[in-house]
Amino acid sequence: MPGPSSTQTPQRGTGRGIGIRTAAGSEEREHGQLHVYDGDGKGKSQAALGVVLRTIGLGICEQKRTRVLLLRFLKGPGRSYDEDSAIEALQQGFPHLIDQVRTGRGDFFTAAEASRFDRQEAQRGWDIAKGAIASNLYSVVVLDEINPVLDLGLLETEEVVRTLSAKPAGMEVICTGRGAPAQLVQLADLHSEMRAHRRRLPDGAVDSQISVAGLDGIEIYTGEGKGKSTSALGKALQAIGRGISQDKSHRVLILQWLKGGSGYTEDAAIAALRESYPHLVDHLRSGRDAIVWRGQQQPIDYVEAERAWEIARAAIASGLYKTVILDELNPTVDLELLPVEPIVQTLLRKPAETEVIITGRCKSRPAYFDLASVHSEMVCHKHYAERGVDLKRGVDY
Repeated sequence: MPGPSSTQTPQRGTGRGIGIRTAAGSEEREHGQLHVYDGDGKGKSQAALGVVLRTIGLGICEQKRTRVLLLRFLKGPGRSYDEDSAIEALQQGFPHLIDQVRTGRGDFFTAAEASRFDRQEAQRGWDIAKGAIASNLYSVVVLDEINPVLDLGLLETEEVVRTLSAKPAGMEVICTGRGAPAQLVQLADLHSEMRAHRRRLPDGAVDSQISVAGLDGIEIYTGEGKGKSTSALGKALQAIGRGISQDKSHRVLILQWLKGGSGYTEDAAIAALRESYPHLVDHLRSGRDAIVWRGQQQPIDYVEAERAWEIARAAIASGLYKTVILDELNPTVDLELLPVEPIVQTLLRKPAETEVIITGRCKSRPAYFDLASVHSEMVCHKHYAERGVDLKRGVDY
């Protein structure tokens, strides 16, 4: 989806290629939706973190009655996670906007290995979720990794589905993780499957050769489904948290194409983190505040795309940034606003310790896709936008 916004809704049947909904002038919906992110690809929990960042940003920039509960199953307090420090920093500055609860143990286990402790922790988390939903104190409730909890049989699926079907009308609920049960998928207003793609190596190459070349650390999020830019924002939150708690040199650059203008709620949350940790995060938007259609590109579109790419190229080559997010680079290339070969050459020469995340839908498969160590395709099974439901500030953009 190209144009300016994380409000990327499929634009079907236009014959003009890709288009991204802009943030400016969008009317948000009043009714909350149930989102389900599942599949074997990467990006599910990251998408949840991206929504958290947007919801906090909405509360910061507009002082709306917005509050998010981040409830994480199977991610107990015995293990630390990169994003924790960034979330704690936002909690310190805006304690009324976010609550976080972790339950369970941090290591992997099968259904046969599930213990009484695992069932108790799952129930503890679900009791908190039920209370939060009944209270109607939260505008967004994230049930991270509840899908595998249900798949493991640690909670009764029927009870969870029954509770979620009766949630307050204005509340957004986001369920993540592999193995979403059919009853939950049927109830969902949005179902996005993260599908993993294996890397296609050049003739005669093997994975070890790619690793030696320093290409591990290239992640691509594409597809028609929701969750690409949102996952990248979650990745940014994780990287910023790593810089706060572990590695003060872990600088993060967030570059966004086709998303000029204002109205993006994540900006306020990113700015708040940048104010507290100016050495850790930089953020730049480029492009017009309008949808860019194939065949209707304007000279400014090429200028803006090239401007952002020159910054990206220099940032990657410098090694100063450990995480570089190139949001909506794929549709920018698909619209032929940028050539592919300089991107390939820059990625081939990137420092081994620099991680590059590239997002956006595209009809073609650019050559740099074959360099990615992670390629997650967001497959759209269900999207409320296709039913004419408005996108929502603080959730979709």
